[in-house]
Amino acid sequence: MFFYSMNFRAHIAPVIITLWTVILVATACRSSSSAGDTRQGLPDTLRVGTLYSPTSLFIFRGDTMGYEYERIRNFARDKNITAEFVVARNMESMMQMLDSGQIDIIAYEIPITAEYKNQVLHCGTQNVTHQVLVQRKSRDSLITDVTQLVGKDIFVEAGSKYESRLLNLDNEIGGGINIHKISEDSLITEDLIEMVSKGKIPFTIVDSDIARLNSTYFSNIDISLSVSFPQRASWAVRQTDTALADSVDAWSKLAKSREEYKKVLKRYFELGKRDETYTDAEYLTLPKAKHGKQQGISPYDHIFRHYAGTIGWDWRLLASQAWIESRFDTTATSWAGARGLMQIMPGTARAYGLHPSELSDPEKSVRIAVESIKDLNNYFARRISDPAERRKFIIAAYNSGIGHVADAIALAAKYGKNPSVWYGNVEEAILWKSNPEFYNDEVCRFGYFRGKQTVAYVKKVLHQYSLLTKQ
Repeated sequence: MFFYSMNFRAHIAPVIITLWTVILVATACRSSSSAGDTRQGLPDTLRVGTLYSPTSLFIFRGDTMGYEYERIRNFARDKNITAEFVVARNMESMMQMLDSGQIDIIAYEIPITAEYKNQVLHCGTQNVTHQVLVQRKSRDSLITDVTQLVGKDIFVEAGSKYESRLLNLDNEIGGGINIHKISEDSLITEDLIEMVSKGKIPFTIVDSDIARLNSTYFSNIDISLSVSFPQRASWAVRQTDTALADSVDAWSKLAKSREEYKKVLKRYFELGKRDETYTDAEYLTLPKAKHGKQQGISPYDHIFRHYAGTIGWDWRLLASQAWIESRFDTTATSWAGARGLMQIMPGTARAYGLHPSELSDPEKSVRIAVESIKDLNNYFARRISDPAERRKFIIAAYNSGIGHVADAIALAAKYGKNPSVWYGNVEEAILWKSNPEFYNDEVCRFGYFRGKQTVAYVKKVLHQYSLLTKQ
């Protein structure tokens, strides 16, 4: 196993990781509180198994994040122990790790079924999900009952559990649902949800947790109609590890734990995320000259001018990035915790010697952004000789974290794309990283990523720059 720190600078240097399993950041959760030792027979180090996914664990801008990741970290912190994370390739290998003693607990939603009850001891908060109909919001034509699906066209992934459920539902209501089975290799559930949002297809069916997560990106979808029986799921330990299970159960019932749970739930499943698309009205246009003198772009032009010169950038490109990041709002905070003018993640700030509380200072925010851009340029200079092309990779990595761009370069090289060209090549490969087939590929080391946001980000920044440089 390979230990490494999940901060921005750790992504600058290449990291060698075992093929299917990786131990992530060993989070120091020990507390100096005077409350005393709360471990109560628990191990000093809790080995946590999970999977890469949009809900359990992923890496964003160099920071490790995820709904399950944050919850188990809270447990470890409250119990005054250290958490080490082991990311498995799939559910089967994760269950084998638990059985063999390689991990102590699975922080992933394990269905509470007869099959799994024979293998594990469930513990902690039980989450209930359904399969739900995804449709566009409409006052007049909203589907509110499954019987209204007769005659409707519903699109699902071929061979998926959603297809099975839809076939059973069609039988239950006497037939008449027009079931379209999508079998494109690169298409995943998230793509179908986006297609509903954009009106390309009328309906799809997905699990309610995935639907809730995606509704934070697409505010025009309705996910209120359940089309299946509820499915309960929770974390799990070995059947013999009753002490750990009891500890997790007791902790999950504490008032403090419940309040933290609500905060984590809100962060991932309720707070609106940035849309990957922009309207023309959202771009900043170059102010008209007055009295023969060109007007400034922002109150921070002097800062952009000063620091852009240290990296050989046009200051207006740095200003364009700031506009796309924060709309020049020094108090802006994203759902992920990025702060300030240049939307720096707390982990990145610490890696460059700045306390996160200082990120509202525009000069410090731009300085840290430029330092990170310097490091990114040094990394990509060995791979991409053309400065203009390299700049696209730098902008992409600023948005996603360098690990995901490195993965996309490796995927592009493996699957016949040009690893030194962004548009149409590495740009396409980073989109693949939302698909398990690709983010579990042996050349990928940084797991799941929603590549659409980075693809859109590069285009938005460069389009904004083109608008500001037009005379």
